Amino acid sequence: MTNLGDLEIFARVVSSGSMSAAGRLLSLSPAVISKRVKRLEDRLGTRLLQRTTRQISLTEAGQGFYDRVLGILAGIEDAEAYASGRSSQAQGTLRISAPTSFGRMHIAPHLTGFMKDHPDLKLHIVLSDDFADIVADGFDLAVRIGELTDSSLVARKLAPVRRLLCAAPSYVARHGLPREIGDLANHVCLPAHNNDNWKLGGPGGSLTYRPEGPLVTNSSEIIREAVIAGAGIALRSTWDIGKELRAGQLVQVLPQWEGSRNLTLSAVYPSRQFLPAKVRLFIDYLAALYGPVPYWEQ
Repeated sequence: MTNLGDLEIFARVVSSGSMSAAGRLLSLSPAVISKRVKRLEDRLGTRLLQRTTRQISLTEAGQGFYDRVLGILAGIEDAEAYASGRSSQAQGTLRISAPTSFGRMHIAPHLTGFMKDHPDLKLHIVLSDDFADIVADGFDLAVRIGELTDSSLVARKLAPVRRLLCAAPSYVARHGLPREIGDLANHVCLPAHNNDNWKLGGPGGSLTYRPEGPLVTNSSEIIREAVIAGAGIALRSTWDIGKELRAGQLVQVLPQWEGSRNLTLSAVYPSRQFLPAKVRLFIDYLAALYGPVPYWEQ
C-alpha cells in the first residue's frame, strides 16, 4: 500500500508548483521531496510529473491521480477532525501576510480573542505593503486590499473598501474647497505610493486623475499623517481615516467623487481543497469581525 505521507508530499508539490516550495511547507529538503515522489512513481509504475529546470507539470496520469489524492486527503482530515473534535479548534502555526497599516489598525487589536479561543495555535504575522508570493514564501494565507484578478489563488471577500478624497480643516481654511475635479490642479495633492493615479467614480462615470504634489513617498502612513496635519488633499480608505472623519480632524472633499469600488478587502489562500482548519477558522473570524458594513463605516 502507498505511504500516505508520499501522497501528501505529492499533493503539496503540485499545489505549490515546485519541490523547493513543497519542502518549505513540509519542513523537508528538496532532495527528500524528490526522493519520495520518485518512490511513489516507482510503486505506481508511471510518471506523475514532468520535470524541467524551472518548473514541473502533471502528466495525464498525474492529473487523474492528483484529483483522486485530494479527495483522499480531504477525507482523512475530515475523519480526524470528527474523531478528535478538532473541527472547531486550530493547531500548529498559522503564517499570515497582511498590509502594514491595515494589519496594525484592524488585525492586531483583535488577535487576543482569536488566540484565547485557540490556545494551541501560534500566529506568525508578517506586515508588508508588497504582495507576498504566498506559496513560495510559505504563507498559509494573505489579507489583501486591491482588485481581485484571475489567479491560481482562492479569494474570499472580507469587506468592501471605500475611499474618499479628504483634507484637514486647516488646509481648507487656507486654500478653500475644490468644486469639481478640474479644480484639483490648483490644490496640493498627496498621492501615495510614488504618484499612483487616482481611479475615481462619480457624475458621468469613472475617470483616472494623475495627482501632482510636493511629497513623494512609498509610505502610505506618511501620506496619512501629512493629510491630517493639513499638508494637502489625499485619497484615503475609510478604514484608514474613519476615526478622523468622525472627530472632525478631516473633512470629505468633492463628495460626489469616490475611489473605485472595484477594490475589496480579501483573504487569499492557495487552494479551496485540503484547507487546514486553522486557515478556515481565521478567515471566518475576520469575516465575522468586518462584515458587509465594517465597523469603521459605522
